[in-house]
Amino acid sequence: MKKTALIAACFIAFVACKEKTTTPVQEEPAPIKTTTQINTMENQIDTTQYYVNISTSFGDMTVKLYNETPKHRDNFLKLVKEGYYNDLLFHRVIKDFMIQGGDPASRNASANTQLGAGGPSYTIPAEFNSSLIHKKGALSAARQGDQVNPTKASSGSQFYVVQGKVSSKAELDQIAKSYGITYTPEQVETYSTIGGTPFLDNNYTVFGEVIKGIDVIDKIAAVKTAYGDRPLADLKMKMTVVEL
Repeated sequence: MKKTALIAACFIAFVACKEKTTTPVQEEPAPIKTTTQINTMENQIDTTQYYVNISTSFGDMTVKLYNETPKHRDNFLKLVKEGYYNDLLFHRVIKDFMIQGGDPASRNASANTQLGAGGPSYTIPAEFNSSLIHKKGALSAARQGDQVNPTKASSGSQFYVVQGKVSSKAELDQIAKSYGITYTPEQVETYSTIGGTPFLDNNYTVFGEVIKGIDVIDKIAAVKTAYGDRPLADLKMKMTVVEL
């Protein structure tokens, strides 16, 4: 548990990107931005099931967006439809943890460009849901650290897809105790068989999951990276809304 506790501690403290860290955040402290008014009708519930295809040189991932997190869902769909993510990079890859992208500054960025601080001029209010966990394949929103972001608002565009690893029941019991989380038997089974990053639960918003092409996560997570966890070879993405 010492290693897990150390990694978890990194999520509580904001860490400058000059240090190697396992934190899916916008990496430089930027001025706090005004929360956007996402185009969601407050009095009208959209129950349509939406899917997004993320295409990479390692294959395609199909993501199911959760209706339980409508602000994140609608924002992500809006950006995908606008072509916002096309040709952006997975700029941060950490094996057994996650693959991160969505920084607009990564488009055509030179090898020495510092990435991780970009995004639109708004954040998304946190939408935590105890039924949505950081299992392998979870699509979650990156954010700035707690010191500058006490409400845990999400980045307007940066996201990460969980690879994670399998946790033992004893490890899950300790994480649950440390973070005040109550896991269902089904969630314990998921973390102990499929794996994930449970210490992020109720701290970062999970708003979707990979339902096809989950092996692509492992392929991307295995690439060689440079300082700052940026892949040595650029890993571009393209996204489209699809129907299943």
